[in-house]
Amino acid sequence: MSIIEFDLENGLGGEKKDGTGSQRGHSIYDQNQFDTGDEYQNLVRYISNYREGRRKSVASISPDDDAVKKPWWKFWAKAGKAPGMDESSFEVPDDWLATELKQGIRSSEVEMRRKRAGWNELTTEKENMFLKFLSYFTGPILYVMEIAVLLAAGLRDWIDFGVIIAILLLNAGVGWYQEKQAADVVASLKGDIALRATVVRDGTEQDIKARELVPGDIVIIEEGQVVPADARLICAYDNPEAFEEYKQLMAEEEGEEPKEKTSDEDDEDGDHHHGVSLVACDQSAITGESLAVDKYMGDTCYYTTGCKRGKAYGIVTANARASFVGRTATLVQGAKDQGHFKAIMNSIGTALLVVVVLWILISWIGGFFHHLNLATPEDSSNNLLHYVLILLIVGVPVGLPVVTTTTLAVGAAYLAKEKAIVQKLTAIESLAGVDVLCSDKTGTLTANQLSIREPFVSEDVDVNWMMAVAALASSHNIKSLDPIDKVTILTLKRYPKAREILEQGWKTEKYTPFDPVSKRITAVCVCDGVRYTCAKGAPKAILNLTSCSEEVAAMFRAKAAEFARRGFRSLGVAVQKNDEPWDLLGMLSMFDPPREDTAQTIAEAQFLGLQVKMLTGDAIAIAKETCKMLALGTKVYNSDRLIHGGLSGTTQHDLVERADGFAEVFPEHKYQVVEMIQQRGHLTAMTGDGVNDAPSLKKSDCGIAVEGASEAAQAAADIVFLAPGLSTIVSAIKIARQIFQRMKAYIQYRIALCFHLEIYLVTSMVIINETVRVDLIVFLALFADLATIAVAYDNAHYEARPVEWQLPKIWIISVMLGILLAIATWIMRGSLFLPSGGFIQNFGNIQEVLFLEISLTENWLIFVTRGGQTYPSLQLVGAIFGVDVLATLFCIFGWLSGPSYETTPPTPDQFINNNGRTSVVTVVVVWCYSIGVTIVIAIVYFLMNKISWLDNLGRKKRSRQDTSMENILAHLSKVAIEHERDEVKGTSRFHLASKATEAEMDE
Repeated sequence: MSIIEFDLENGLGGEKKDGTGSQRGHSIYDQNQFDTGDEYQNLVRYISNYREGRRKSVASISPDDDAVKKPWWKFWAKAGKAPGMDESSFEVPDDWLATELKQGIRSSEVEMRRKRAGWNELTTEKENMFLKFLSYFTGPILYVMEIAVLLAAGLRDWIDFGVIIAILLLNAGVGWYQEKQAADVVASLKGDIALRATVVRDGTEQDIKARELVPGDIVIIEEGQVVPADARLICAYDNPEAFEEYKQLMAEEEGEEPKEKTSDEDDEDGDHHHGVSLVACDQSAITGESLAVDKYMGDTCYYTTGCKRGKAYGIVTANARASFVGRTATLVQGAKDQGHFKAIMNSIGTALLVVVVLWILISWIGGFFHHLNLATPEDSSNNLLHYVLILLIVGVPVGLPVVTTTTLAVGAAYLAKEKAIVQKLTAIESLAGVDVLCSDKTGTLTANQLSIREPFVSEDVDVNWMMAVAALASSHNIKSLDPIDKVTILTLKRYPKAREILEQGWKTEKYTPFDPVSKRITAVCVCDGVRYTCAKGAPKAILNLTSCSEEVAAMFRAKAAEFARRGFRSLGVAVQKNDEPWDLLGMLSMFDPPREDTAQTIAEAQFLGLQVKMLTGDAIAIAKETCKMLALGTKVYNSDRLIHGGLSGTTQHDLVERADGFAEVFPEHKYQVVEMIQQRGHLTAMTGDGVNDAPSLKKSDCGIAVEGASEAAQAAADIVFLAPGLSTIVSAIKIARQIFQRMKAYIQYRIALCFHLEIYLVTSMVIINETVRVDLIVFLALFADLATIAVAYDNAHYEARPVEWQLPKIWIISVMLGILLAIATWIMRGSLFLPSGGFIQNFGNIQEVLFLEISLTENWLIFVTRGGQTYPSLQLVGAIFGVDVLATLFCIFGWLSGPSYETTPPTPDQFINNNGRTSVVTVVVVWCYSIGVTIVIAIVYFLMNKISWLDNLGRKKRSRQDTSMENILAHLSKVAIEHERDEVKGTSRFHLASKATEAEMDE
């Protein structure tokens, strides 16, 4: 069996390209110096002068540079748009599309057109900052707190009224500010992935950001670049005289009935094609068609599609929002992705609301037995409505939705510092739970630094002639070279005589780029009146062109197999002189070494419970060799075995789940692999860079666009990486798990606080007819929120396994911690009934002592739930210490302690200070007691996390299989409905039959 050494997925090259089609490494010389003169003189000059340089980043850009100001009082209105103006529905005037080819539009017209048509970008709806701030006051939990505000006003408790409003404003203000700051960090990086375009303006060609294009602009569409906007093709770049023919064609079409064409209709072969094909575009992300589509004069090239061949002028007919892709995007723009995270927060909030209603009911029953009034006495908290107010404040965690959301937002900023742009916050949760990572090879697992080793040359063939032919059978567009073509051409630095051959007056008559069907590149070139057809491509495809002896063919195949076993890609080279037989010249061997850190990173990923699967377009022998180098496992299979290997149902799913990788993979195979892994219960991350990868990126739980990915891939991905390599992805997974740990720690802490005060206060109300004053309760709530504002900046640890919410475990641990805190508070309160005064030394106040003990133990609980694997951040320690100092001052000076009252049973009067003050000695005792309580709770928390059944409680089963259902679906996929008609009887019937195979359909 022959080995085909080439990258099926990326064509002949596997190097990643950015959204503009440019390679990562390119010449530091100005490309304009090569734009004049003979094609081959330019090529030789490029080879001689090439030096590696770093790709320049595009500066951050503001989307509102020219926003029209609005009246200050119209805070709800959008800036920069006249009433009724919508970019997606804007119709371009006919006179805008009458631009002269050589002149282009004038710079003075650009601003006017942009104000009417908008920026050329698929921007999301810009948020109104004021409405964003108001959104922090919405939600079930916050609605309850707003009811508490009204209740405090009705009871004329103005201190409580003011403090509750301050709590609401604090949470909203901090949440709004932190989320805005984090969003600004992410937005500043998005300028690095901005698309660019070459446009004709004021009679000159200019390189501008694609977002600055306006309808009527003349753009240059060329091989290797992304189409920057919907553009109608005018003529070939080297044939501007055809502009008159284009104008005549447009004039003829003006009289016809207008008919909107879809992308499918536009590409069907038919009489409407005018002239020869100008360019070929990859529209797979739109139509699903794997082959590039030829485009002719008057045809539309669609926004974000990639140009695979040719160079032509086009005129922008619509901006991004009004483009074919943009109109599709607007259909789903209104859909808000709430995500799993939002559902979890709502379920926790709803459960806490139900619990607090039950506690209120119990407190009222106890109040009836104690003959309490509804709202009197006003200066006391011992009445039924004050009970409701107290329990609403302590039982509803107002900071829960804000702190968790801002933790995600701040986490997105942390990821941005690691060169990972989060497209939506819910992707962080998905990334933290991923347990299978499907990674492409080139540029992620390997260094993406192709080099040509010593080539294999056929007998009696000059190596310089073979290298020259390989260069002839390459693209010569030095602005946008395919990676394979680039390394082939630059290797001629080592072959001076091959460069001399290129300087002998060659002229290219026809160039046919690589396609997955022929698996080769061909170029028809003429030199000294002799026509040469040069070919370069997969060894098997090149071998099939020639009629060499079986001995030579066997040696050629053996060499290809040897290269593959050594991890080299192979490219065959052949040439045909005039109409003579093809001459097999030899084979190029190319090597893309693994990154230095990849093997270590894979080992680290496996330690984190992450299974890495390699999906590559290379031959299976190369893929296996690469896996050996990376210690990734050698269970690598050809994609044909996945699709056409006769496997189905459970057997097929087992193959995918256990495989270490797949070779000779097409984009549709990626989609199928992701789907099967997800059906087994795994959370899957998929990496991709091309427009063909968009469907699988969307399908995966977390789509990752790697460095240099096309704009279409970036749009489909959840996270966009600006740095290369697998290590950046694994680092991002660690950070995502740290973010998840922060949220989990805070949720456990907040639920425990709710149960602590609910249990203690309600039992105190029922048993001894006593409660903590509502004025102190509101400050307890304020202190709890103040202390945990810094949770988003804490030094969290990451688990060595994919994380999950495990709600049953969270509830059990939180309730247990709440019970322990309530018991500790009851011990404190019970000691005050002792004749010796218990914890009170010298003098003190019951309300203030309880207030201090509750505040200290609750604040320090966050140190328990965060875990002891890392030291807490200075921000968190500082915030909690500051709140502890405030609570201590409250206790010492007796602030808001209220009037003295009788207790049942009575408390020794000699230790009670009626002015509310507490001695410093008593404060020290309370601090020591609170430290002891925290230590006991920390030990209990540690032991509970060591219980295996509790540690795994609520974790979903990964690698689950439903054998019967998988087999049923596999059998159903092979069934078709056939229709038969009996011509004699005139009857027809439908019946089930086996679906024809692809081979039978082709026949």
